[in-house]
Amino acid sequence: MYAYLQGKITYKSPSLLYLDVNGVAYEVNITLRTYDKIQALDECRLYTHVKVSEDAWVLFGFAEEAERTTFRQLLNINGVGAGTARIILSSLSPSELERAVVTEDTGVLEKVKGIGAKTAQRIILELKGKINIKTVVLNPNNSAETYNTKANDALIALVNLGINKTAAEAALKKAGSTDLPVEELIKQALRNL
Repeated sequence: MYAYLQGKITYKSPSLLYLDVNGVAYEVNITLRTYDKIQALDECRLYTHVKVSEDAWVLFGFAEEAERTTFRQLLNINGVGAGTARIILSSLSPSELERAVVTEDTGVLEKVKGIGAKTAQRIILELKGKINIKTVVLNPNNSAETYNTKANDALIALVNLGINKTAAEAALKKAGSTDLPVEELIKQALRNL
């Protein structure tokens, strides 16, 4: 319906803002990540998603298009509504969520308020084929966390080859030194399977 809205911010809080677009103020629900990006701004552009239900039209806004895309993917998962998707994206960036899906790390998702083990597994299962694996594997700078290691890059590659995460982790431990190039780690792990 609306691709994006651009205008003057007349009110903002960590979860909601009013965006004045040519004299019409839109009430927009936002994530904490979006709030962090627009907190110091007087004007902004928000990529939007409109949720239409019987009793209300609710507008969600995101500072980045990747966040909106991830929000929409989350909405397609059974049991994940707009509120849950917004909480997930307030806790995890799209790239952190992608890494959790690719590496099948349910623990990352379970740390998000309201996400249990079953929901975390369902999210990973349903997003598995929708994540752009090349972006996750080839861009280690997506996250400043501990993912920027050779061993983790090798693990992601093994999982992308269809190897179970637990088996891949065990094979990498048997491979030994993480000082080896990623390609060599992968080869040694494959020999250990």
